Amino acid sequence: MKRKAKLPFDPKVFLSKVNGGRAISDYRKDQIVYTQGEPADSVFYIQSGKVKKTVVSDQGKEAVVALLGAGDFFGEGCLSGQPLRLATVSAMTESVIVRITKADITRVIHEEPAFGELFIAHLLARNSRIEEDLVDQLFNSSEKRLARLLLLLANFGKDGRPEPLITKISQETLAEMIGTTRSRVSFFMNKFRELGFVDYNGGQIEVHSSLLNLVLHEKPEIRS
Repeated sequence: MKRKAKLPFDPKVFLSKVNGGRAISDYRKDQIVYTQGEPADSVFYIQSGKVKKTVVSDQGKEAVVALLGAGDFFGEGCLSGQPLRLATVSAMTESVIVRITKADITRVIHEEPAFGELFIAHLLARNSRIEEDLVDQLFNSSEKRLARLLLLLANFGKDGRPEPLITKISQETLAEMIGTTRSRVSFFMNKFRELGFVDYNGGQIEVHSSLLNLVLHEKPEIRS
């Protein structure tokens, strides 16, 4: 008798059925999920949509530290004893987000091996991304940092080719994420468009795989 093939683990389906402290909510564009300084008591999973994480310094300076999309977790700092939120998270588009209490996600990690593996993989990937971001900030020019950010936002490397960025992302947001000015981002975006690396119009960005040339090489040639 032929065995049925085991279906791949689907976190979206699984989290929609978890018993206990779970809530699924719809968020409109620009709606706050949680605010910096609030008690950290739960973890969130993005079923659909995009969110951004921003941090405000004691001097009032704001910086965008991450853009997250469907399939990403956030707020996991509460599991390591973080008492307060270190950032504000808000929806960039209409989003569906699952909120799971700290106690409940801890239980699920122990009781459901497939979910535990998925969550650990997420944490490892997040840690690796943070290390790469640090190296990027320390050693790369702002032009290369922008090119790398655009490739990441377009999910380059997940299936071999970048995806169009459906969400409009302002030059101010891009500047905050790579630590430069809006005028520099505008200059680089125009240059990337001239080189044929991106199609860019009013915040709508389509990234081409040729942009990787800029990350790998110092001086790409302008096409005729």
